[in-house]
Amino acid sequence: MLSDLDKIAAIRAAFPREGLFAEKDWLLSPEPFPLDAATVAELEKLGHRLSTFVRACNDLYNLSAAGRQPGWIAEYLDRGKPRELIDFARDRMFRDAVPQVIRPDIVLTENGFTIAELDSVPGGIGLTAWLNKTYAQLGADVIGGADGMIEGFRSIFPEGDILVSSEAATYKPEMEWLAETRNSELGTRSETPAWKVADAETYTVPRSQFRVPRSIYRFFELFDLPNIGSAQSLMESALRGDVRITPPIKPWMEEKMWLALFWMRPLREFWRRALRENHFLALQKMIPYSWIVDPTPLPQHAAIPRLDIHDWRELGAFSQKERALILKISGFSEVAWGSRAVFLGQDMPHAEWRAVIERALSEFDAHPFVLQEFHKGKLFEHPYLDPASGAIRTMQGRVRLCPYYFTAENETRLGGVLATICPADKKLLHGMKDAIMVPCALAK
Repeated sequence: MLSDLDKIAAIRAAFPREGLFAEKDWLLSPEPFPLDAATVAELEKLGHRLSTFVRACNDLYNLSAAGRQPGWIAEYLDRGKPRELIDFARDRMFRDAVPQVIRPDIVLTENGFTIAELDSVPGGIGLTAWLNKTYAQLGADVIGGADGMIEGFRSIFPEGDILVSSEAATYKPEMEWLAETRNSELGTRSETPAWKVADAETYTVPRSQFRVPRSIYRFFELFDLPNIGSAQSLMESALRGDVRITPPIKPWMEEKMWLALFWMRPLREFWRRALRENHFLALQKMIPYSWIVDPTPLPQHAAIPRLDIHDWRELGAFSQKERALILKISGFSEVAWGSRAVFLGQDMPHAEWRAVIERALSEFDAHPFVLQEFHKGKLFEHPYLDPASGAIRTMQGRVRLCPYYFTAENETRLGGVLATICPADKKLLHGMKDAIMVPCALAK
């Protein structure tokens, strides 16, 4: 039986030569993060629920844009976007297209788990695939299996080009490892590689003599389109049917405000019908209450629900205890990903908290902010290698789970689950050099 240090040595030996993240490190652990059978069962069910939710979001936007649901829904989601991008995304050819990879950011709390965000252009696919394969070889019963992530990605993207932008260059090595692993598994059965990673900025759409659409996996967010030289030709090729792009070029699908729209009282009956009652009630338990920070004045008799305030600026006077609230940009901004524009009220002095509220109100037309109830993560203990001493130590930390769901042919499957274990003093949970990153496995 391998010792913990032997496992660490095996994990290090399995690292690809080019690494998995550019200029990004994390703490290694000899063990996957264990999840009990009940939690795994909930995560399995969550895939179908979130897939249904994503399709309902797309339907709601389309209905709003067509005047069959209130127009303010599409108006919220279109704020700050170029008109030509909106017109392209609304083309009938793409009407029913939705992201086929769904990754929620889940915080484990004392009362179960809460979904902080949904990401339709997620990083970590290659990393989680490598972690699952590596830890499975060490005997761990990883969720999704050793090849679950690769098979999940293959199910939505059998072959084609993976385009990575300069903005997302940190994640290019993991996608290159994913492509190389898949292509090496094909061996001599294929004359050309199934997956090819290319720079989004300089990509040229290949011509096909058989008029078969070329599949493109888009690893860049849509705020970045002006910096991508190939964007115009990609969009024109998509309209002609020469390429099929996933995730689809639909800016409304990249907005965090969907979790706020889920809670809006005027839309309650839509969500009940679209999701079915059981899924609607289940998601209510998992999605933290959220608001769109809209500066439109309220009637004198009205109040913002749950906050019991008439004006957003009244948030600035909340006590530290009352400020268990997260404020963040909804989307379509270079700082709307990677936790770069996320503000926790409890961790900020009053003056800074008031300033960020003013910022949210003033930037509403360019990119709306959302406010969300903050749920503190539960503490767990997990072993890790202390890089300074070379010894195995135990971290007491809070855990973010990132399950990866792949939807193909109306079936959603869980490919794997990445756990990020952050030191106990960190309230915002994300990848960092002093965090442990491991796959999840069924607890023994």
